[in-house]
Amino acid sequence: MQPFTKSVIEIIKAIPEGYVMTYGQIAALAGSPRGARQVVRILHSLSSAHSLPWHRVVNAKGEIALQEEEARFMQILYLRGEGVETDENGRIDLARYRYDDMPERSPEIWL
Repeated sequence: MQPFTKSVIEIIKAIPEGYVMTYGQIAALAGSPRGARQVVRILHSLSSAHSLPWHRVVNAKGEIALQEEEARFMQILYLRGEGVETDENGRIDLARYRYDDMPERSPEIWL
């Protein structure tokens, strides 16, 4: 497994219940500030295998990025079950729910 992928997995696992992080935020913490799309691919391919709390990851606007209706509904349902409020469009107030307590890390830490 590549160091970036390993970092992304560990960061996503560390998002506490009731909070969210953005794809770009995770990418930057994992050492690739422009790697948000790679975070999407990692979530899509490895969520089940690593029991990732995929529902705690949203886009930079605080929106549910999933387009498929059932998956979108499930993400909103899971987030609301953890106390994360969404508006009628599935948007989350990042000022309130974004998890920012994770320290900056260099990629070497995740090796």
